[in-house]
Amino acid sequence: MIELLLDYIAWIKVTIDTLDLDLLQWLIWLFTPIVVMFVLPLVILLLLYGCGVFLQFYKARRRLVDAYSRGYWDCARESIATFWEAQANIWHGYEILGMEKIPSEGAAVLVYYHGAIPIDAYYIIAKLILYKKRMPHCIGDKFLFSVPGFKLLLKVGCVTPGTVEECIKVLKSDKLLLLAPGGVREAQFSDEYYEIIWGKRCGFAKCAIEAKVPIIPLFTQNCREAFRCLSIGRSFFRYLYEKCRLPLCPIYGGFPVKLRTFIGDPIPYDPSLTPQQLAVKVQDAVQDLIDKHQKIPGNVFRALMDRFS
Repeated sequence: MIELLLDYIAWIKVTIDTLDLDLLQWLIWLFTPIVVMFVLPLVILLLLYGCGVFLQFYKARRRLVDAYSRGYWDCARESIATFWEAQANIWHGYEILGMEKIPSEGAAVLVYYHGAIPIDAYYIIAKLILYKKRMPHCIGDKFLFSVPGFKLLLKVGCVTPGTVEECIKVLKSDKLLLLAPGGVREAQFSDEYYEIIWGKRCGFAKCAIEAKVPIIPLFTQNCREAFRCLSIGRSFFRYLYEKCRLPLCPIYGGFPVKLRTFIGDPIPYDPSLTPQQLAVKVQDAVQDLIDKHQKIPGNVFRALMDRFS
């Protein structure tokens, strides 16, 4: 052991002795402009971004004080919502159109197309908390409840696994229910063509019929350009997902593309429709929003340019 240590020390000494200081100085001279031109401006940009988020909180200080007086978790929810609104405004120039179609009281099911990461859902929730004073209950995939450190976040965020009985209970208590019928399968295996992958899922329609509430379709323009799933090996990852129900397909992105959420017309309760018929009707409504507001195939550069249009 001692001999190995001595050999290692000797190797370090030889390396130092043979180091070409002229080469080292030349490399420093070569890469210093790159550090100055790219790294330092990035640091300044991040600092400015942080200032923007802080100012959003500062602007909302009175609202946060009011929330603190209303309930134990209300201030926490509004603080988180303020952060996500700041993130949405600064990074994505986020807009939501048709907010008036979501009722200020009473129950409704909000159905959206699931992007690779449902960042638009976070933005929608933030807007509902801040401007409708409503905390929607959300349906989350079962694997989320096994992620370490998520338990309290899911509890305070009113996220449930989404059994039919739980959803009906939420709706009958006059709450909003936010969900994506495509779930993780749609998130992982749809693409820039915005294919809806719901299969035969109609549980959300059963809940709406049982609770006698409307369903409101939503779609966020360019949500597939903000984050994307790796297309290489997709069939393999699809096979893994069907076997273990875990989202293993790698995701990349975080691009600051323009995001706009369009809220469609509510589909009222109709006792003459079966859950299967209602599910098809809702899927057609979401598809209409995609056809109307999304250029197919999606393009990251075009979505970035939407920030300036």
